[in-house]
Amino acid sequence: MKLLKLFLISTVIIGMNSACNHETKLEVEIYETASNGNKLKRITQFQEAETSASIKLNPNKSFQTITGIGGSFTESSAYLLNQLSEENRTKVLEAYFGDEGARYSLTRTHINSCDFSLSNYSYAPTPGDTELKDFSVKEDMDDLIPMIKDAMVISSDGFKIISSPWTAPPWMKDNNSYVGGKLLQEYYEIWALFFSKYIQAYKDQGIDIWGLTVENEPLGNANNWESMHYTAEEMTDFVSKHLGPKLEQDGFSDVVLLGYDQNRDHLKEWVDVMYNDEGSSKYFDGTAIHWYASTFEVFPEVLQYAHDKAPNKYLIETEGCADAEVPHWQEDEWYWSKEATDWGWDWASEEEKPLHPKYVPVYRYARDIIGCLNNWVDGWVDWNLLLDRQGGPNWFKNWCLAPVIVDPEADEVYMTPIYYAMAHFSKYIRPGAKRIDFTNNSELQVTAVKNPDSAIVIIILNESEESQNIELDLEDKKTKFSISSQAIQTVIIPTT
Repeated sequence: MKLLKLFLISTVIIGMNSACNHETKLEVEIYETASNGNKLKRITQFQEAETSASIKLNPNKSFQTITGIGGSFTESSAYLLNQLSEENRTKVLEAYFGDEGARYSLTRTHINSCDFSLSNYSYAPTPGDTELKDFSVKEDMDDLIPMIKDAMVISSDGFKIISSPWTAPPWMKDNNSYVGGKLLQEYYEIWALFFSKYIQAYKDQGIDIWGLTVENEPLGNANNWESMHYTAEEMTDFVSKHLGPKLEQDGFSDVVLLGYDQNRDHLKEWVDVMYNDEGSSKYFDGTAIHWYASTFEVFPEVLQYAHDKAPNKYLIETEGCADAEVPHWQEDEWYWSKEATDWGWDWASEEEKPLHPKYVPVYRYARDIIGCLNNWVDGWVDWNLLLDRQGGPNWFKNWCLAPVIVDPEADEVYMTPIYYAMAHFSKYIRPGAKRIDFTNNSELQVTAVKNPDSAIVIIILNESEESQNIELDLEDKKTKFSISSQAIQTVIIPTT
């Protein structure tokens, strides 16, 4: 009888332990891209590693709401897309916007031409046309507009578009040139009208512009390609007295207006002016930033400062790319190696050169997006969606990389490792997600969000040459897995 009681008690205890183990198990889906060849691969088998990390999630503490993640429509990209076969054209658009692809949700395009155009052009080419009677977006009708419209058809959830001018028409500027110079004050009203006409012209094509930046890189680009200079005071004056009121008057007050739109190293001085008082900040809905000030520094203190200055406004990364590089064709290992250089490698002052060492392209992307998200940035937009094997076309021969490289003559498409790095974020972090709090006791780089459907997404970057064991803890539910060396992982805790 005693043996029977002991047996029954033991059975109950074992059953309770089993039930407890079952209750505390955290179910996850894991996708990995790594230098070992994994490309957004679903991982179910893990190897033991010598080092361990612990990540504890705290979804009860949340931060900014995510606007979106994606890339940019340029004339160069759209022109190349039209050189491909219909099969490969669709393949590229599906890769970026399809349900099985990266699901880009935030994009950018240019107003008038930019360096990644086939030539210089303006929608208002006629000097002295102060009523903009000759305004037309016909330059965009062959390539750029069809690309955007086809992407819209493919995207189930849709995507937002931010539009940016590189310059006003030369006849509105003090140097009468596409490159450099400033907008003449006598044309401030006309330039504001230009924005309004642009929004309406695209609307007439069935394309809604979600947001505008006032000027791409207002500090200039060493007078190399299309540009127009503003000081922070000049831009704020133009927005508060001209552009903002004009958009409001013409029924476009819902279009998001972003100031600055250049590197983070000068961000503090700009937000101080933009958000100085209610009058200066009224029409600014947020701030746009780029990443070119460094190949590794995220500038977290500066981002935190910008957020604190305007906590209820957008803070969006609108451009980043691996610049000053010619693409390596179908050479995945290069994108995982510390061989890339940027403009600062050669051109930076001796004081700034330490910010521009050689870098690993995949790491630069993942590190920056993680760092931005962890410091209040709510949107992140890559530059060109696709380029050719030269890193163009680009009228200035300012070559860059893109996540997708194509050879139009051979009708071939190469999805670089950068594409998969971007997809880890854009595919799984959806608009409306909230970044959530976590603790991390390791050198792994981590960010985490809670999506609108309540699924939790964790992105992990392991730059080490060694794999690592990870214990993930959510409200006392735990799971253990490992991340490969030189890898990005997306870990999803599905909606329960």
